[in-house]
Amino acid sequence: MKIAILKERSAGETRVAATPETVKKFAGLGNELFVEKGAGLTASITDEAYTEAGASVGTAESTVKDADIVLGVQAPEVELLKGAKSGAMIAALFDPFQKGDLVKEYAKAGFEALSMEFMPRITRAQSMDVLSSQSNLAGYKAVLAAADTYGRAFPMMMTAAGTVQAAKCFIMGVGVAGLQAIATARRLGAQVSATDVRSATKEQIESLGAKAIFVTDVEGIEGEGSGGYATEMSDEYKAAQAKLVSEHIAKQDIVITTALIPGRAAPVLITDAQIATMKPGSVIFDLAAPQGGNVEGSEPDKTVEKHGVKIIGFANTPAHLAADASALFSRNHFNFLSAFWDKEAGKPELDEEIGDAIRLTKGGEIVNERLNG
Repeated sequence: MKIAILKERSAGETRVAATPETVKKFAGLGNELFVEKGAGLTASITDEAYTEAGASVGTAESTVKDADIVLGVQAPEVELLKGAKSGAMIAALFDPFQKGDLVKEYAKAGFEALSMEFMPRITRAQSMDVLSSQSNLAGYKAVLAAADTYGRAFPMMMTAAGTVQAAKCFIMGVGVAGLQAIATARRLGAQVSATDVRSATKEQIESLGAKAIFVTDVEGIEGEGSGGYATEMSDEYKAAQAKLVSEHIAKQDIVITTALIPGRAAPVLITDAQIATMKPGSVIFDLAAPQGGNVEGSEPDKTVEKHGVKIIGFANTPAHLAADASALFSRNHFNFLSAFWDKEAGKPELDEEIGDAIRLTKGGEIVNERLNG
C-alpha cells in the first residue's frame, strides 16, 4: 500500500505524523512511504532523514497521488487529498464536534476518516492513544512555561544570604496531563497540591508526593463518564468545590488547570473573583485555553494579566515540544495500524470495537454514532 505523509498546514502546528523510525516500520510491513518535502523540518527531521529511512520525498501532489492511507496530525483539508484513492483511509485529529463541516466534506469525497482522538480508553488501545501521549507532554510543558513566567525560584534554597521559600503549585484536574504536571512540579522542587472531581484520583495524587485537595462532605460528579473522563458536576458539588478552591488558591504561586469534557466547552474552574484573591506575581497556566478555557479571561497564546496575576496558555501545547510530540504521535499511528495489519491482504482490517469507535466516515456517509446520535 502507499502511505502518504503531508506537511502540516494548520497555524502553529509543528508536529509531523511520521518519523524516520515509523517510516522504516511501515516499510517493514511491505508499504511504500511518500513524504511531502519539508514535512518534518519543524520537528527537526530533514528530508534526507526520511530518504535514508526508505521514503520518497516530493511535492504534495506526488505524495498523495494514489495513496491508500494518509497519516496526519491535524486532518488535512479535502482539497489537499485530490488524487488519493477512492475510499482511502485518513488517520489524524479531526476535532469532529467542532469541525462538522470538514467531516461532511470527507464523507462527500468518499474517504474513510479515522479520528484518532476518538480512540477508546481501553487497555489494548493505550499504545494507540494520541490524546494520552500528547497530554503527557502538555502537562510537562505547562509547568516549565509557568516556571519561566513566574518571577521567583521553584525549589527551596538555603543560602548564606537567607532562605528562598519553595513555590506552591496547585494542579486542577488529574488526568494524564495533570499527573505529569504534578511530577514535573515536584521535580522542580515546588510544594505541590492537586484536586479532581473524581475521587479515584486521590491515591494517584498522593502516590506522586502531592497533597490531595478534595471536597469530602458532598456527593461528587454524577458519573465518571466513559474512558475515565469526568462528566458534569452537580450544582451542590460545584458550590462546595468553588469554596474549597477559593480558600486554597489564594495561597498558591502557580496554578495549572487541565480539565476538559469531551464534546463540550472546557468547564470554568477559576473565576475573576478567585483570581483577585491570589498573590501578585502568581501565574496560572490554562491548558484548556483552546477549548474555551478553565480560567475566566484566558486567551490562547496570550499573556493576560488580571489583579497582578499572569494567565497564560498555548493554542497547541504539544507543538511546543515538536520532536518528542511527533515521535510519540507517529508511534501511536504505527501501533494502531500495525495492530490490525492483515499480512495476506497487505492492509489493515479494523475490528468493530476500535474501528467503529474512531471511524467518522465511510462509503460517502457519516457513520460514527457519536456524531449521528
